[in-house]
Amino acid sequence: MPQGVFSSRSGRRIFGRAQNDAINDPYQAQQKPQEPSVCGDCGAVYHHGRWQWAAKPSDAHPGHCPACRRIKDDLPAGVVTLHGAFAMAHKAELTGLAQNEEAAEKGEHPLNRIIGIEETGDGLVIRTTDIHLPRRLGTAIKRAFDGDLDIHFDEGGYFVRVDWTRSA
Repeated sequence: MPQGVFSSRSGRRIFGRAQNDAINDPYQAQQKPQEPSVCGDCGAVYHHGRWQWAAKPSDAHPGHCPACRRIKDDLPAGVVTLHGAFAMAHKAELTGLAQNEEAAEKGEHPLNRIIGIEETGDGLVIRTTDIHLPRRLGTAIKRAFDGDLDIHFDEGGYFVRVDWTRSA
C-alpha cells in the first residue's frame, strides 16, 4: 500500500490524500492563468478556475490552453492502438466512433481532444491530449465491436496506453 494514504497504525484511510505521488503533467500550468483568458488557437476560455467553452469576454487575456500546446508540440498524453485485420477492414466505422466519442467528451471538457488518427500496417493509432479520452474510446470500441481491451496508465507520468484487438 502506498505510504501516506493509509495510517500505519490502524490501516484506515487518511482523508485528503488520494495518492502519495503527484502525477506530473508537463502541460499543466505551474500557476493559474489570468482570469479570464482565451486560447488563441481553439477559443476555449479559462474562467472560474477551468477551461471551458464560453463566449470570449471583452477583457480576456490572450493565451494557449494545454490541449493546443500538446497538439502544437505533437506530444500525446494518451495513445489508443487498434490492432488486427478487423481494425483495418472497419477503419471507417472505428474512426467515426472515435470522432463521435471525442465530440461528446470535448463538449464538456475542452482539453480532451484527439490529436490525430493514423493508419499503420497493423491497424489504427489514435493520439489524444489527455488521459481520460483514451479509456472512453477503448470502452466504446469494445462495447460496439467486442474484442480484447487492455488499458495501462503510466505509473510515473501523465500518460495512458490503450490497446484493442479483435480477430476477424
